[in-house]
Amino acid sequence: MSDTESPFVLQSRDARGVVTLTLNRPAAFNALSEGMLGALEQALGEIAADGSVRAVVIAGAGKAFCAGHDLKEMRAAPSLDYYEQLFERCGAMMLSIQKLPVPAIARVHGIATAAGCQLVAVCDLAVASSDARFAVSGVNVGLFCATPSVTLSRNLGRKEAFEMLVTGEFISAQEARDKGLVNRVAPPGELDAAVEALVASIVAKPRTALALGKALFYRQLETGIEAALADASQTMACNMMDESALEGVLAFIEKRPPAWKG
Repeated sequence: MSDTESPFVLQSRDARGVVTLTLNRPAAFNALSEGMLGALEQALGEIAADGSVRAVVIAGAGKAFCAGHDLKEMRAAPSLDYYEQLFERCGAMMLSIQKLPVPAIARVHGIATAAGCQLVAVCDLAVASSDARFAVSGVNVGLFCATPSVTLSRNLGRKEAFEMLVTGEFISAQEARDKGLVNRVAPPGELDAAVEALVASIVAKPRTALALGKALFYRQLETGIEAALADASQTMACNMMDESALEGVLAFIEKRPPAWKG
């Protein structure tokens, strides 16, 4: 299951039908391993089929929200077929959040990087701790964050999103708020209260209206996200087979500067 045989995703539910999914690989900063993706797929599928759920909160255990894909796992057995399947699977999981009939809220603390930043972007709403930081940092190891770029560019202005993608630099929670990546920012000790305020407002509204409205919101806004994600997954898989990306990921794992070739 995991390094400690604990669930990859913890799930809780309150009396109102608000489900909280907590990514549970704190020692790995909640990196999206294959096990984590599988647990999320299962949980999201169950939520989508449960008419009594009113809202979903996605959170992270430990010191971080989510550090993106598990680079050690990705580097273990490089093959184009594996990377194509991995990024396609992750894209499908992300899209299933958007397809949920209820609002999904990211509760962000610590860091949200690469696919972790994508997870924030794909949620309908996001509340961040004031000390949270965000980045699409794959480019720092030679891997352009192609799949995160799909949702990031649908949250931020084009130039703001592209700057994050090509520099790999972190932005603060307030910058994320100003750029449109998150809705609200709260002091660390008030993060749960800020999430609850948003949840309470949502569950006070009719579920049917929210379900219809959410579906319409994305249907009229997104005309080609599935094709874009498929293209991005293929691009990212091919990129991951590039010598520079493989070296960059290995250097990251070995905690040394990458030895770029050209």
